Amino acid sequence: MFYGKITQKGLRRFLRYGCVGVGTFALDLGLLYSLTTFAHVAYYVATPISFLIGVSINYTISREVVFTRTMRSWHRGYAHFFIIALVGMALTTTGVVLLVQYVGLPYLVARVLVAGGVGIFNYLLNLHWNFKVAGLH
Repeated sequence: MFYGKITQKGLRRFLRYGCVGVGTFALDLGLLYSLTTFAHVAYYVATPISFLIGVSINYTISREVVFTRTMRSWHRGYAHFFIIALVGMALTTTGVVLLVQYVGLPYLVARVLVAGGVGIFNYLLNLHWNFKVAGLH
């Protein structure tokens, strides 16, 4: 069944990605908080570190649960995923810094606000460019 151009299978894939993303984002936030609070790392340094760790775990889980029909090898897929993650990291860090410095938001609130847009950006690039499974199932 279609909902516009979105199939039920495509919607289920997106929902699985969302569930994986929420879990790894919680890890990302926990790492960000721990790095800033306990290790006294500046938030603008801790943000990209926690982001890259979170998306690396996200890749491993997403490959098994979300993008199951990819034909890419694990290593080649991760290389593409990492390129996307670097762009996402730059967008995330820039967004957090701008919201903290110019809007005055706490860094964790800024991180949560930035997450939605960057998460959708990452999903779409992985769906179409990295795993190339859009429309396959």
